[in-house]
Amino acid sequence: MSDWSAEGLLFENCNCTAVCPGHIHFSQKCTHEVCRGFWAIRFEGGRVDGTDLAGVDAVVVYEAPQVMVEGGWRQRIIVSDRADGGQRRAVEEIVAGVHGGPWEVLARFVSDSLPTRTAPIRIADAGGRKAVTVAGLLDGAVEAIRGRNRAEPVTFANIYNKVHDSTQVIARGSARYDDGEIVIDNEGTHGLWSRFRWTGP
Repeated sequence: MSDWSAEGLLFENCNCTAVCPGHIHFSQKCTHEVCRGFWAIRFEGGRVDGTDLAGVDAVVVYEAPQVMVEGGWRQRIIVSDRADGGQRRAVEEIVAGVHGGPWEVLARFVSDSLPTRTAPIRIADAGGRKAVTVAGLLDGAVEAIRGRNRAEPVTFANIYNKVHDSTQVIARGSARYDDGEIVIDNEGTHGLWSRFRWTGP
């Protein structure tokens, strides 16, 4: 495994109510028998084996059991059609944990990796709202919840999570996704975002 790094924006939505228990720890019971959701990733910098990741967008959609630590996850990676072959491979390898780093831990729980797709991806960052569109597949968004001080977001601070920063903004989200194998239909459910910096091995 070679040294690598990546940084940017990461946001997520799943069908759990409020804060997903699995987000706190995979041993906690999610709201439903199957947890369905997505991670949207906007790479703003980083390199893997000399491949520049800046400007690459990607989405990971998944289905996981109610107790996520039990494994058996099903997931698909979607990479922007603007990425070249090297960038697509680098994203696949990061999420598959090939180069070590935080995704190596998550990859242990995945038993069904569906073939990677490429498609036009649009990620919009409008302050308190983040949105992602994958042409013909996904419309998703998360929006910050209101705090006592309306000028500041509600956050987790010093929370341990493998792929997110230790400070995360708590949000509500929605998602509509259907690729014929994974179907997501969320409304007003768990959402959050953070900045990320991943390194390996």
